[in-house]
Amino acid sequence: MMELRILSVNVGRPKIIGLLNGEPVVSGIAKRPLGSQSVFVRSMNIDGDGQADLTVHGGFDKAVYAYSANNWPWWEREHHLPCAPGTFGENLTLEGVDDTQVAIGDVFAWGDAELEVAQPRAPCFKFNIHTQRPDAAQHMTLAGRCGFYLRVLREGRAPVEGALFTRLSTRDGPSVRDTFFAALKPGFRRERLVEIAQAQGLAESWRGALARRLNRA
Repeated sequence: MMELRILSVNVGRPKIIGLLNGEPVVSGIAKRPLGSQSVFVRSMNIDGDGQADLTVHGGFDKAVYAYSANNWPWWEREHHLPCAPGTFGENLTLEGVDDTQVAIGDVFAWGDAELEVAQPRAPCFKFNIHTQRPDAAQHMTLAGRCGFYLRVLREGRAPVEGALFTRLSTRDGPSVRDTFFAALKPGFRRERLVEIAQAQGLAESWRGALARRLNRA
């Protein structure tokens, strides 16, 4: 059984996080740790959380975003990026896992809620603005230290302090990192790409991205 510790639960409403070409950029990426004892997990997000551009963020397959603090030493050592809960815009700051150990289709329990790993996170320019590092998204893409989105299979109340994130089942699908590289890494092996595109539980938007890559190849 995989049992992870939740270091922090983070939420945030959309707000202006900076400027791009002189225009304000609105995003929900700037999240802060919750001070409450528990929170309700709903099918589209955690109570108190929100997204600005629902065409690319949020939705059923991206209701909750998790990122592991196991990646912090790499970011701090290699790229001098100070890390803390919410640095990566995540809802759940986890401890005890990395993106090679979590697979598409894994189901986790968090309090009364159940969540399923649906896809990796693909970073965008808003991550650069949030971290004030113009190359942050590029570093995440090259390293595959992306974190993962979860869909909510069962809504429910979940603890905040001292919470556990326990894997209930796995479909032995592709790892989050392998799935990330399948879509974004040049020269990814075609046979493996086909396998990942057929993974049970994979978000349809990510499956479509893999299909487009296969068609181009």
